[in-house]
Amino acid sequence: MYDNIEKFQKTTIQHGQHNSRIYLTKLYEADAPDIIQAMDELAQEKGYGKIVAKVPRALNSVFGQRGYLEEAAIPGFFRGGEDMVFMAKYFSPERRVEKHQDQAKKILAMVQGNTTGDILNNCEEKGVIRRCTPSDAREMSSVYQRVFQTYPFPIHDPEYLIDTMGRHIHYFCVRDGDSVIALASFEIDVDSLSVEMMDFATLPEWRDQGLACRLLSQMEKEMKRFGMLTSYTIARALSPGMNITFAKMGYNYAGTLKNNCNISGCIESMNVWYKTLESPVA
Repeated sequence: MYDNIEKFQKTTIQHGQHNSRIYLTKLYEADAPDIIQAMDELAQEKGYGKIVAKVPRALNSVFGQRGYLEEAAIPGFFRGGEDMVFMAKYFSPERRVEKHQDQAKKILAMVQGNTTGDILNNCEEKGVIRRCTPSDAREMSSVYQRVFQTYPFPIHDPEYLIDTMGRHIHYFCVRDGDSVIALASFEIDVDSLSVEMMDFATLPEWRDQGLACRLLSQMEKEMKRFGMLTSYTIARALSPGMNITFAKMGYNYAGTLKNNCNISGCIESMNVWYKTLESPVA
């Protein structure tokens, strides 16, 4: 049901019917432009509605000549130097049209006008933050099931959480007593020195208490220790809470990925936010 992760020569892509999408997550530059033709053929064969590709700014025109449009960009993404651009190509008219454009614009305008103040000062110190372990996986999956009807990746599956926890994703939780009440994770890329903040989930009865901002702050401290230079996230465009959290924590809006992935029961657009991380004080 979920995406297949495959290699085209040295480039990594993921694709599947769940998101009706191909996502080029890590490009080996020598594979362009051959990878473009290969993805076009795969999208047509499988009937996918969209391709989205993370590419260096220098290859913007190469993808643009093959029908791709820039949807978002993160300055200095690659080791603090070259920008990274999200390039998108659509294979169905319906996928290209943003159905909730007015609502998404109102939320973004509200978020960008509501960035004053120190959000951490408004967070109640409820619960204890700690790194998750495999023994937490079943409870973590239960939280994700309650928060998200659907999700782009199988975070509802404890085995998936254990597998990714042991390889490349770091999960953190807030506990109240013996219960997990909020979750988040990050994935680092040592080649670009970037980190993606993701999988934020707070149980409904614990929302509006600043738990997401506390998790984000703690994970940023971890990232600085890893020597990461850029932090970014891809947040639901129709979710005021997460967009406000990142804006107030100093993240910059980088663009919107239209009808990008299957989350909370349908295909939704996603806002990209980024932040340049400062080195930890010695």
